[in-house]
Amino acid sequence: MNAAPDLSRTSWAKPNRCGIIAALDTPDPAKALGWAAAVAPHVGLVKVGLELFCAAGPAVVRDIARHRPVFLDLKFHDIPNTVAGAVRSVCAEPPAMLTLHGGGGAPMIEAARRAAEETAGARRPAILAVTVLTSFTAAQLAETGVSGGPAQQVLRLARLALSAGADGLVCSPHEVSRLRDAFGDAPLLVVPGVRPAGSDAGDQARVATPEETAAAGADWLVIGRPITASGSPGEAAARIAATL
Repeated sequence: MNAAPDLSRTSWAKPNRCGIIAALDTPDPAKALGWAAAVAPHVGLVKVGLELFCAAGPAVVRDIARHRPVFLDLKFHDIPNTVAGAVRSVCAEPPAMLTLHGGGGAPMIEAARRAAEETAGARRPAILAVTVLTSFTAAQLAETGVSGGPAQQVLRLARLALSAGADGLVCSPHEVSRLRDAFGDAPLLVVPGVRPAGSDAGDQARVATPEETAAAGADWLVIGRPITASGSPGEAAARIAATL
């Protein structure tokens, strides 16, 4: 059995090796709990995203956290006061990590960090700023009025978010090495869009294999369908973990 990376409330910022976050993307809480139990020996965290949270609410976060710490991926993006209130709500029983959109701006990120500290203290979650979604291509980004392509926008938002107090960033595999070059080892880099060789990319546009992404400097790899859509999620997670 491949041991999962060490993770505690005081060490979430840097695991002892690149680890896996298994994405439990389903509206069915019973299915999500089954997946969480199956993958727990092989992953560091499990992800609860919008689909599951909107279907089942905060109770499912508490239930899933019995198996592994939770990466709560709700991507908050609103005015600072509203985001601060949302952070206080989810930090009543703090997840290990929490996402918000870097495009929300420095005041929003600062408000989220303060709210997490005020509510959870030393147990607060890592605040992660989402840069550019892994489904975006350069052409799609340009349609929104952003010039320069994904890599330039990722660096722009990363600089803003880290200066505003974010603990780390969510980016595609294609930007990991650039972020390490620009900001060093300190930021926590959490990377979706990771697909084992031969896997279907699905709706992801900027992807790489687990081995490539880990070598580029990622701390955590978010992997969903290659694990949960397999016949045996536990075995799939173990196979991927063995490559890291």
